[in-house]
Amino acid sequence: MRPNQEIRVLIAEDDAMVARLVRSELESVGLIVIGHAIDGRQAVDLTLELMPDVVVMDITMPELDGIAAASAIQMGRPTPVVILSAHDETDFLIKATAAGVGAFVIKPPQANELERAITIAVARHDDLMELQRLNQKLEQALAEIKTLKGLLPICCSCKKIRDDEGYWSEVETFIMRHTDATFTHSYCPKCLHKYFPEIVPAP
Repeated sequence: MRPNQEIRVLIAEDDAMVARLVRSELESVGLIVIGHAIDGRQAVDLTLELMPDVVVMDITMPELDGIAAASAIQMGRPTPVVILSAHDETDFLIKATAAGVGAFVIKPPQANELERAITIAVARHDDLMELQRLNQKLEQALAEIKTLKGLLPICCSCKKIRDDEGYWSEVETFIMRHTDATFTHSYCPKCLHKYFPEIVPAP
């Protein structure tokens, strides 16, 4: 977690008095306030424009409420969000979490509660971003992997494989056609001895 002096905060609060209180509490613990949105739509726009490290947002605002704004922020520029609210009911918490809210503070906010909530929201956001990065890498890796499944008809004598169209192909040809594998050819120890007994001793 970065020191408070490096964390830039956007406040989204339509009540000017509450906004001043939030700013004062944030600045008292060394956090940097870089902007103030007066409605949910402006909160989304300023997040895209100012790129804050965290948004401290009221739940009840014009244009978009805090949950809708948090959801829009995560779609446009994923950013940690702390919600200011008088609500702490389970249904509200579930909806807010699903919208990308990382932490909650009950009004009126205190400096230590804001600081702790911001720490939690930033940590959760970082974990989520890392999980998404790993999922993308996994999906990319899976997309690059081709696998053979099911029963493959193979000749008992020459070991050629019959494809879905009824044609018989060499094993390596069939595998290269249906996977991303390529072949290099060499001799195993038994074959080396078989074809070059005067040079290679029996394995």
